[in-house]
Amino acid sequence: MYKNIFIAIGFALVGCQGNSQKKEIVQETTEKKETKFSVVKTEAEWQKELTPEEFYVLRKAATENPFTSELLENKKEGTYVCAACGTELFKSNTKFKSGTGWPSFYEEIEGNVAYDVDYKIGYKRTEEHCATCGGHLGHVFEDGPEPTGLRHCINGVALDFVPAE
Repeated sequence: MYKNIFIAIGFALVGCQGNSQKKEIVQETTEKKETKFSVVKTEAEWQKELTPEEFYVLRKAATENPFTSELLENKKEGTYVCAACGTELFKSNTKFKSGTGWPSFYEEIEGNVAYDVDYKIGYKRTEEHCATCGGHLGHVFEDGPEPTGLRHCINGVALDFVPAE
């Protein structure tokens, strides 16, 4: 009798897994293609030029803690550039408050941001890099505002802000 009860409970638990809770799980690793960047430096050169936090995020693809970026609440007009090489990445008029704890933009400066697939947390995400030096910026998600519907969720430490003149 107890055996039948346990079997019934087991089937009930397995049957309660809905499709809305499922995420695409990586079954196999794919080879990362080699990308050529116009600014190339050794790890030692990057470490010398960047702060430890910038190096960790830009060169090791780390994520800064949420709500720690000085740029999070910046409302000034200007351009956000790569902290490693100075490439213009985002205009201030595309920045919005996402509530996630990281600076967010609905549109990048076309051609200056490169994309790759990231499976680091077990499912597919679109990772963003500086197209000039390859520095890790963050990720882009499809839950942003109009007109693009995108949310470029960027590590503030990967950015410098250049005010409009």
